[in-house]
Amino acid sequence: MCLGVPGRVLAVNGLVAIVDFWGVTREVRLELVDQPVAPGDYILNHVGYAIRRIPQDDIQETLALYEQLLESAQDDLMAADVRSEVQATGDQTGGGGRKAGGGTGANG
Repeated sequence: MCLGVPGRVLAVNGLVAIVDFWGVTREVRLELVDQPVAPGDYILNHVGYAIRRIPQDDIQETLALYEQLLESAQDDLMAADVRSEVQATGDQTGGGGRKAGGGTGANG
């Protein structure tokens, strides 16, 4: 199963955004996203592409769901998939990020 991972947009330069995923920043391509994206927005990232801008009304619920999934489902395959996406994000940026689910979340 493949999942997207939510992240907060820090900057946009053309079709590339710098996005924060639980304290780890990564470049994300914007060609596939369904709406314009600006700093402060949240997107759903899948394999380096933003596939959706998360509506403002859904952000807190979405982040809470991911936090709960990462913290409570240690043996769950879906949680393992999300953890691997976040881990891959840290690997590509040279590390330095917090462990997924262990920080304050991507909301600030």
